[in-house]
Amino acid sequence: MKKATFLLAMLLLLALGFTAVACGSSTDESITVTDPWGRTSPAAAENGAFYMMLTNNGSEDDTLLAASTDACGMVELHEMYDKGEGVMGMRPVEGGSIPVPAGGSAELKPGGLHVMCMMKQVDFEAGTEIPLTLTFENAGELEVTAEIRDN
Repeated sequence: MKKATFLLAMLLLLALGFTAVACGSSTDESITVTDPWGRTSPAAAENGAFYMMLTNNGSEDDTLLAASTDACGMVELHEMYDKGEGVMGMRPVEGGSIPVPAGGSAELKPGGLHVMCMMKQVDFEAGTEIPLTLTFENAGELEVTAEIRDN
């Protein structure tokens, strides 16, 4: 009988532990990140870029404040812009952040907004997976993995 009582008590504690972990999770699910990826670039290239869709499922606006990864010496939020006469340029986003409106999204894509990786520490070869930490004003930090692809 003692074994059965002990096992029952252990199962209850285990179940309570799982419930506490599920309820106490610090991950804010108001922001979802879809299809994070980066474009291949030769080892000689110092820079690379990451793209993804940021969707705000919450009722309050949020803002992507920063991104970080050990794969880069420095990371900034950038945008492409038209310099005129058919010439495109790249610069840090105004204010250093990317808004993600409540119920809306922000698309980071080639030729537009992106996470800029400067001073690459790893080769951006197809199939490589690179962990990124995205920091949002309200949602906090989200960990994602970007796959390097040829597109």
